[in-house]
Amino acid sequence: MRFLLELIRIIVIFVIFGGLFGSLLENVYLVVGTDTNNYGWIGSIAILILFFVVYRNKLQFSGWYKGKGRERLPIKVSKTLILSAITLLLIPPFFSLLMN
Repeated sequence: MRFLLELIRIIVIFVIFGGLFGSLLENVYLVVGTDTNNYGWIGSIAILILFFVVYRNKLQFSGWYKGKGRERLPIKVSKTLILSAITLLLIPPFFSLLMN
């Protein structure tokens, strides 16, 4: 039962906060002049990566699930994923400028 509750919690967190940050990012891209129809999905992947890092390093310890596999990501992996997400967030404006 705890596993199911934790799964629902993860889905709610990703859908609500992913939607909020996705719409915020889309507005930022529109202000900058980025074509969100062609390149907005790259920012969405970056948001998912950042949420994965936050969940694995912080949020999984405050949920209902108390079973195996509750470990933080190694520091190198966290830094690599965060750097990759930041790079993915910055790519759409550059692609939009290059293609116009």
